[in-house]
Amino acid sequence: MSLVWKLLRQHISVGQFVGFFFANLFGMFIVLLGYQFYRDVLPVFTSEDSFMKSDYIIFSKKIGIGNTISGRSHTFSEMEMDEFRKQDFVKNLGWFTRAEYAIDATMGVNGQSFIRTELFFESVPDHFVDVALKDWKYEAGSREVPVILPRTYINMYNFGFAQSHSLPKISDGLAGMIDFHIFIHGNGKRDEFKGNVIGFSNRLNTILVPQAFMDWSNRNYAAEESSNPSRLIVEVGNPADENIAKFVEKNGYEVEDDKLQAEKTTYFLKLVISLVMVIGLIISILSFYILMLSIYLLVQKNASKLENLLLIGYSPAKVAWPYQLLTIILNVLVLIIALIVLAVVRRYYMNIIETLFPQMADSNMLPAIAVGLLLFVIVTILNIVAIRRKVSNIWSSRS
Repeated sequence: MSLVWKLLRQHISVGQFVGFFFANLFGMFIVLLGYQFYRDVLPVFTSEDSFMKSDYIIFSKKIGIGNTISGRSHTFSEMEMDEFRKQDFVKNLGWFTRAEYAIDATMGVNGQSFIRTELFFESVPDHFVDVALKDWKYEAGSREVPVILPRTYINMYNFGFAQSHSLPKISDGLAGMIDFHIFIHGNGKRDEFKGNVIGFSNRLNTILVPQAFMDWSNRNYAAEESSNPSRLIVEVGNPADENIAKFVEKNGYEVEDDKLQAEKTTYFLKLVISLVMVIGLIISILSFYILMLSIYLLVQKNASKLENLLLIGYSPAKVAWPYQLLTIILNVLVLIIALIVLAVVRRYYMNIIETLFPQMADSNMLPAIAVGLLLFVIVTILNIVAIRRKVSNIWSSRS
């Protein structure tokens, strides 16, 4: 083995390996930074409504004096919903089903009520809600109902009632602390239910319940059949599609503009980060070829000497090992330095993000570390296989 190392040192080109090292380091860093930055920044746009996927838009009809006087319906007919389905930007269509009965409720914490009021429930098809099925499930007749509350409710508690009554503030992870009692009366019946709060929404101004509960309760407590929906929820392929704005303007509909802008921003964030990561991958691929070229030239310069080593009994694996070990060491250094530089850069931009958005949940570098290890394994395996094949070709060409 020492003979092979001596041969390696005789013709090694420091400049070529330094070029590979920095090119690979730059490529690896760009890929890891792009992925980590995306994971760190995405909660700014989605964390408040993490139970709803980001590419959904809520449509409703404009309410104005003219519509009121003319008696124009604010609900969507089946024909209008069919028109939505025909649009190219629509991937999936659903609608809000509202409760057709009266609801009273009390909400409290630690036995102290902070809200007593009349409420209304709405539901959307379950596949529009990004919640585990075991949490978002209702069986007919059960007295426990999963609910998603508007964030204004919990803000009112945290910044008003909790401070004045020395009660603990509630975050998303402590939603189960809320005592939510629901009283439904209609169709000559009155029953009490317990609400199981599983999340809060800044996007919806309604209390959301599972579709199964809505269907069951309307059948049991509603005096008349459900009417047409007044709001639609639409899954779109690209929130930034200009055809959405044209369709809304043409038909006089309304969307939640601020959330649509957030979804556009999220979409463009994904696009920009994807482009950056592609550039980083291209640089990494080019650096891989630089390394392979350097190794091939090094092996070619030592071809006759390596052939002699093979003839005197060295196996191709032993002859290839020093070259493979060199690439492994270089790849390990690239990964370690890339992660160190990423940690420094991430600390800088996270200080800015946390200052602007103090409520954002903590995150870590595990996603970037996982991606870095994956790239390291892939590149190293390709290096090892390519070097082994090159040495084997020298042996086979002489045999």
